[in-house]
Amino acid sequence: MPQPEAFSFSGTAALSDKWWENFEDPVLDSLIEQGLEQNLELAGNWEQFQAALAVVDRESSFFWPQVDATAGTAVTRPRDEFSRNEDLQVGLSASYELDLWGRIRAAVQAEEFRAQATLFDYQAAAMSISAEISITWYRLLSARKQLELADEQIRTNEDIMRLIRARFTGGQIRAVDILRQEQLLEGTRDERIFYETRIAVLKNQLAVLLGRPPQNVDVLTTAALPELPPLPASGLPLELVRRRPDLRQSYNLVLAADREMAQAIRSKYPRISLNAVGQAQGGNFNDLFQDWAYTLAGNLVAPLFYGGRLNAEVNRTEALKNSTLYQYGQDVLIAFEEVENALIREQKQNERIQLLERRLDLSAKTNRQLRNEFLNGMTEYLEVLLSLDQEQQLQREMIQAQQERLEYRIALYRALAGGFETEPMENINTGS
Repeated sequence: MPQPEAFSFSGTAALSDKWWENFEDPVLDSLIEQGLEQNLELAGNWEQFQAALAVVDRESSFFWPQVDATAGTAVTRPRDEFSRNEDLQVGLSASYELDLWGRIRAAVQAEEFRAQATLFDYQAAAMSISAEISITWYRLLSARKQLELADEQIRTNEDIMRLIRARFTGGQIRAVDILRQEQLLEGTRDERIFYETRIAVLKNQLAVLLGRPPQNVDVLTTAALPELPPLPASGLPLELVRRRPDLRQSYNLVLAADREMAQAIRSKYPRISLNAVGQAQGGNFNDLFQDWAYTLAGNLVAPLFYGGRLNAEVNRTEALKNSTLYQYGQDVLIAFEEVENALIREQKQNERIQLLERRLDLSAKTNRQLRNEFLNGMTEYLEVLLSLDQEQQLQREMIQAQQERLEYRIALYRALAGGFETEPMENINTGS
């Protein structure tokens, strides 16, 4: 694979792991803090990490001897005798495998790498949750701003409706102009219903992200969309590989697969184990511990013929390692793509917003000019109506474009940022 080139754009601002603080939005900071503490999906990721640690402890236990205690009793009654013989037995047994070739050590290392990958997966999930909360929050603010704009446009259209009705009474306009204005007014009311619905849905989405039932979040949505922070330094692609938790997860999975292949190879080597047994036997409890018998044995087991089973396991683990390695390479390429796409989209969105600002300014000037001409009887109302509709559409597009630009910046932060420390939630809170 060719060496990656530097990213096409780069800012100068330092990139913090807690990137959302760059927006200087206290409400967003509070929401993300709650999400990281209470999100149920994130809590599940943490439990997966705990399970992976338990597997490491389980595999590490094979470094130590296995000791068992035994106890038993038997009663013998001959057919022709009324007496019976009772035999009591107690004992200890221990077995231990010498890890001469590192088979057990390789298994433990594989689980350690897999546990580390699970921790990075938890950090990547925390990064995703913080990004989803940020996007949902700013979509909510944008929808609220769109709703306020719709209310303002409804008032404007109602004022114009009253004006043209008065002029219709004087015979200065046609009835069809009133119908067209009513269509525009009803269309604006329809936009209002759309944004009311969107606000309710986004609040429910935010509640679930915070680990709460829908209709269980109460946040002030009167805040304005924030100004875009300075562009962060994108750094070098190789720095991104070392920083992003999802890529570190993929790399640890490669290491785990490599150790599993080593374990499969070493399973073909001879195994040496030691066994010790101590046993006491007696006819009753009084003389049970008077005599002990001890046995110490060493065993050597060398695989000779398994029908190709051991070689097949080596081939399987090697193929899985190669597959994991290719997946890691694919994840790295996708990470580079995410950064490049976010940089390009933000740059082009800035250009689009500049064009929208000029279009909106020209549309407002055109609308004022046509309205004056209409009032002076110099133009038809249809031109005024089309100009008004275009201006109101551009106003809505501007809010949408600003919100999309924030999403592109959030995507850039998410693509560039590394993992951050976060405490797992201790109590699941399903209330407000």
